[in-house]
Amino acid sequence: MTERMTAAEAREHLKPAKQNKYRNKPVVIDGIRFDSTAEGNRYNDLKTLQKAGEIVELQRQVSYRLDVNGEHVCAYKADFVYFDCREKRTVVEDVKGVRTKDYEIKKKLMRAVHGIEIQEISA
Repeated sequence: MTERMTAAEAREHLKPAKQNKYRNKPVVIDGIRFDSTAEGNRYNDLKTLQKAGEIVELQRQVSYRLDVNGEHVCAYKADFVYFDCREKRTVVEDVKGVRTKDYEIKKKLMRAVHGIEIQEISA
C-alpha cells in the first residue's frame, strides 16, 4: 500500500525553490562556493593576475573588526584582499551588485577606523 501525502505536505512539496534575496546565483569554482557569478568571475580574474605576478597574497573573505571608542560595533568581511605589485599597496575589494545601507555604513567605518578605502567591483 502506498502512503498518501496530506494536502499540507503536497503544498510544501510543490513550493518553488526559495529565491536569493538579491537574485544572485551562487557558483562553485576550484571547490570554493561564491555568493554570485560576478564574485566567482572576479576570483578567476584575480587568479590570472596572481599567476602573471601582478598581484600577490590573494585572500578571500578577510574579516575586519570595526571598533569605535573601544567598543565593538560590527565586522566587515571583504570579498578579496591582495597586494598590488605595481601600485605597491594592499587592496581590499568588494564585488557589489546591490549597495545596501549596512554596506554603506561599514564602508565608512572601514575608512574611519582602519583608513582603508574599499575598492568596489560592479557585478
